[in-house]
Amino acid sequence: MGCGQCIAVCPTGALTEKSEIDNVLNALADPNKYVIVGTAPSVRVGLGEEFNSPIGTEVEGKMAAALRRMGFDNVFDVDFAADLTIMEEGAEFIHRVQNGGTLPMITSCSPAWIKFIEHNYPEELSHLSTCKSPQQMFGAIVKTYYAEKLGKDPKDLYVVSVMPCTAKKFEKTRPDQNAAGEGIPDIDAVLTTRELAKMIKRMGILFNELPSEKFDDPLGISTGAGVIFGVTGGVMEAALRTVAEKLTGKELPSVDFTEVRGTKGIKEAEYDIAGIKVKVAVASGLANARVLMDQIKEGKSPYHFIEIMSCPGGCVNGGGQPIRTAEERNNVDIKATRAASIYKLDKSMQFRKSHENPAIIELYKEYLGEPNSHKAHHILHTSYVKRGL
Repeated sequence: MGCGQCIAVCPTGALTEKSEIDNVLNALADPNKYVIVGTAPSVRVGLGEEFNSPIGTEVEGKMAAALRRMGFDNVFDVDFAADLTIMEEGAEFIHRVQNGGTLPMITSCSPAWIKFIEHNYPEELSHLSTCKSPQQMFGAIVKTYYAEKLGKDPKDLYVVSVMPCTAKKFEKTRPDQNAAGEGIPDIDAVLTTRELAKMIKRMGILFNELPSEKFDDPLGISTGAGVIFGVTGGVMEAALRTVAEKLTGKELPSVDFTEVRGTKGIKEAEYDIAGIKVKVAVASGLANARVLMDQIKEGKSPYHFIEIMSCPGGCVNGGGQPIRTAEERNNVDIKATRAASIYKLDKSMQFRKSHENPAIIELYKEYLGEPNSHKAHHILHTSYVKRGL
């Protein structure tokens, strides 16, 4: 599956990701390349650990400052693309519910999970959302919408994503991930959280001495719904915040859907939304994914919407995050500690619902039209491969 969990627990340190550090350094040194970076939600609660901060310390501001000093032309946030994913995925879910589409619909953000279903349940691929992951949406928007804004040829843009995940390295090579045209990948390089830390050290940047800085506009603007993508249940909660308001036409009294939070392997909940009883399930860890998939295969799944992440606890515990010792793993709930920092960030955000993100509103008004429009489908949606066993 390429999830990298084996790296995180290898007792001899013999396993490692395929490094893309040199590719990124070469791009930064190339005067003809305009190099853009975007960071995933959970990198900000993992990166500090590589510089001796306590587990789960949130270092978003220092991370943005470090990336700027490394020479990136724009420092953006993949949380923006997480909000975009919710706009597309939410619209897709509503369309399926109202028009008799394939249910349950399953999220498509975790590339190791996608590989798992393609190999193990190829006959059930119609249940997957057709949305690209936030990483791929980020690259696709940079090389179409933002390239036009810059007045640059997408071929001259080099897009780097920083991810808590090794499977993202495979995902960028998948077919149907080139919105700007044949031969122009949405994403050019993927660095894990660990690789970014190595680069910062290699460049002699004193991370702990850096000031706290903001991401660049417009693709650095995000909401609380975007940041919670980093934890198991986060994609589901972000989707519910938007779907509930779109279906009812009313503002939610509370945006906290706490039933889908926590590190339990399988969580389920039922919500009454505009008179429709919506049953949802959230699974993290592929053994738990198998339980839900077997229900679907047997025609016994009671759910409308399912979120699956391949790593236990979600992306905060991804295979590209800082490696912790066995002693720490036994004595500290690393998943929950990092997740707590994510939820704290969510609470502190000015906007907590994806459809309220002003940069997203502008993107649709100016460029995409509306969620699931023909243009949005071309740029932001993808297809899957029946790999079989």
